[in-house]
Amino acid sequence: MTTRHHHQIDLLFRLALAALLTLGATRVILDNLRNNNNNILLRHMYTIRVPIEVSEKETIKDNCNVFEGKWITDNTSYPLYSEQSCPFLVKQTTCLKNGRPDSFYQNLRWQPNACNLPRFDGLKMIEMVRDKRLMFVGDSVQRGMFESMVCLVHSAIPSYVKTSLHRIPPRKVFRVEEFNATIEYYWAPFIIESISDHATNHTVSKRLVKLDSVAKHSREWEGADILIFESYVWWMYKPTINATYGSLDNIQEYNVTTAYRLAMETWANWIESRINPQTQKIFFTTMSPTHLWSWEWKPGTEGNCFNETGPVEGSKYWGTGSNLEIMGIVEDVLAKLKKVKVTVLNITQLSEYRKDGHTSIYGERKGKLLTKEQRSDPKNYADCIHWCSPGVPDTWNEILYALLLQDYRAQ
Repeated sequence: MTTRHHHQIDLLFRLALAALLTLGATRVILDNLRNNNNNILLRHMYTIRVPIEVSEKETIKDNCNVFEGKWITDNTSYPLYSEQSCPFLVKQTTCLKNGRPDSFYQNLRWQPNACNLPRFDGLKMIEMVRDKRLMFVGDSVQRGMFESMVCLVHSAIPSYVKTSLHRIPPRKVFRVEEFNATIEYYWAPFIIESISDHATNHTVSKRLVKLDSVAKHSREWEGADILIFESYVWWMYKPTINATYGSLDNIQEYNVTTAYRLAMETWANWIESRINPQTQKIFFTTMSPTHLWSWEWKPGTEGNCFNETGPVEGSKYWGTGSNLEIMGIVEDVLAKLKKVKVTVLNITQLSEYRKDGHTSIYGERKGKLLTKEQRSDPKNYADCIHWCSPGVPDTWNEILYALLLQDYRAQ
């Protein structure tokens, strides 16, 4: 074979190789375009409002009190998401990741006595919040409810739908772009103004509240379409609290229940004067109980919620971690509202049973996970206030979702 033939064969080989590479590159480009177009089309379907269908199964009967019931084991349907699948959980609540050896607390479902709760549907939830702001207001327990809601919604949203979480102290804002919807959290542990209102630097040795004002906070609240308020644990630090009412220079020591009533009345006055009941929905979450003393559910013991792996058995359990007088104040103040309806999320009794659901030694203290030495001393270091996620706060949100769904159906 001549040199000329060699050159011709070499040239043909190079041309064929170039053609193959070009064809391959073209195919990759076309596949990417096709995939991108598919994603664009799929994303586009979520930019259009779609009426929500509320089936008969999702309808709560008029005679059903969703807050009365029992906890049952459900290893098939629960948990509704996992720690690993939700990147928005903080270390304070990821108990399994932090070393908790059991996961039974994740597989309990709240079963009302007279009906069934509709299964939480994250896409329906975010559709109800389309073009709206849903905001949780309160302390770190309320922040746990916010994070639970974010995880419940996030678990149902396809990966090509753009979501984001921004920290804008004292707010956290989870946004779902295609729905133009936000789920937010606002730090206000007393609801009214206090010297503990800084989002991160709020631990003070002597608490001081301003009983007659929510002005600093309410500027953020007024634009929200759905507001869920909560305030309890921070009031329970001592039997009395320092407060001002009227003059900032006149600091007095108030009995906590007296101060709580004045604070709730200030909040209620703002609700009546600033909320539009035609366009805004207001909820108030009752106290989240603590489980600090095991002798209350297990006579003769001296522990707390540490190492508890199941609910309190029996009916109508009530421990010292809930305050009946505070519950009565909330009921009294809300009953006096004339213009605005506030829906009560009465999570207290159902949460009273869940001594097993707290973070215990598998959480944080002052922003850091407990050390090995601290974990070996649960009597002093177990957190029996905050809750593991997934867990009890998911049930609070399931009930909130169910109530929103009934309102949507009635429209």
